[in-house]
Amino acid sequence: MKILVQKFGGTSVADLKKMELCARRVIEAIEKGYRPVVVSSAMAGETDALIELARQAHPRPPERELDALLATGEQKAVALFAMTLNRLGYPAVSLCGWQVPIVTDAVHTKARIKKVGKSKLLKLLEDGYVPVVAGFQGVTEDGEVTTLGRGGSDTTAVALAAALKADCEINTDVPGVFTADPRVVPTARKIPRISYEEMLELASLGAKVMQIRSVEFAAKYGVRIHVRSTFSPEEGTWIVPEEEVMEKLAVRGITMDTGETRFTVVKVPDRPGIAAEIFKALGDAHIVVDMIVQNVSHDGFTDMSFTVSKNDADRAEEIVRKIAQKIGAKEVVRDDRVAKISIVGIGMRSAYGVAGRMFDILARNGVNIKAISTSEIKISCLIDEKYAELAVRALHEEFIEELEELQTD
Repeated sequence: MKILVQKFGGTSVADLKKMELCARRVIEAIEKGYRPVVVSSAMAGETDALIELARQAHPRPPERELDALLATGEQKAVALFAMTLNRLGYPAVSLCGWQVPIVTDAVHTKARIKKVGKSKLLKLLEDGYVPVVAGFQGVTEDGEVTTLGRGGSDTTAVALAAALKADCEINTDVPGVFTADPRVVPTARKIPRISYEEMLELASLGAKVMQIRSVEFAAKYGVRIHVRSTFSPEEGTWIVPEEEVMEKLAVRGITMDTGETRFTVVKVPDRPGIAAEIFKALGDAHIVVDMIVQNVSHDGFTDMSFTVSKNDADRAEEIVRKIAQKIGAKEVVRDDRVAKISIVGIGMRSAYGVAGRMFDILARNGVNIKAISTSEIKISCLIDEKYAELAVRALHEEFIEELEELQTD
């Protein structure tokens, strides 16, 4: 049995007319000999509307109740999707996360998948049905409804593909993964193939095409992902093992992330255990810390800066101010007007001078760097948000367009 997991995002199922186009994409897969398993997000705007409704009921809704509410968005979508397939003559059954089941840990609003039941799905496929599974949601071993965080339907789809040993098709409103955001860089190019490692970095650095945990799942279990447009027959981007990527470019893509907040704890006592106290408290609150910079100590004190997601900034500020008072720091400064600019490419492992070129381009465009972080295949710089688009366009011209010109010549 040749199984294909097909995921459709919120803009793809925004209304019943678009949902029928998605259903016909499923029928095309059946006609090619596949047994599809569909994963659907909530209809476009539905999750935001539910969040707003929750905030009207309670300014800081309990996370358990928020999950119970948000899960209804996907439940509505999969029922309508299954109805559409049935009307078109293809038997389909909708399933919520708890019916599969997709078992998660108990961290509400950011749950992680622990295991996926596949026997029910396989039985439905053998009986000639198309299972239509609610993305973004799961259930704890105690029967509590959970959600997987923004973009969690991608993770649902990849997890199902891993369990069923199938390829995964991510149908969305863009035709693939690009060298930069085409809304910022009109000359951005679609990437035919990209490695798990590169996509993992791009997703973690602000690329909105795939949720980071879905790429982690794919890399761990060897799931090949095809990211393509719901509304076009053209080939998209394949996310695959590194050995399937022909060109190991120094820079494959450039990202911009304006969704971070920088905190600086000023005049921190420079003694063992201070950093641990701050970052352990943030970790215990399930807040992910990104870039960290500590200045050189002077007179027994230092400044410590770090970034977190803007979604977590209010909670992080509350925690950090309490700790700052406890440890005797002078003050906590919050800056929401920052952006993280990154370049990513597996060829960076063997290339030299890439960092120097990046810093030179930013300097020539009058962009000051507030912090730097690196890995084997990426370099990230924290800058003022107002320079973000300028920086991305300049770096794309230097690393992507110049390379294309050389290859053309």
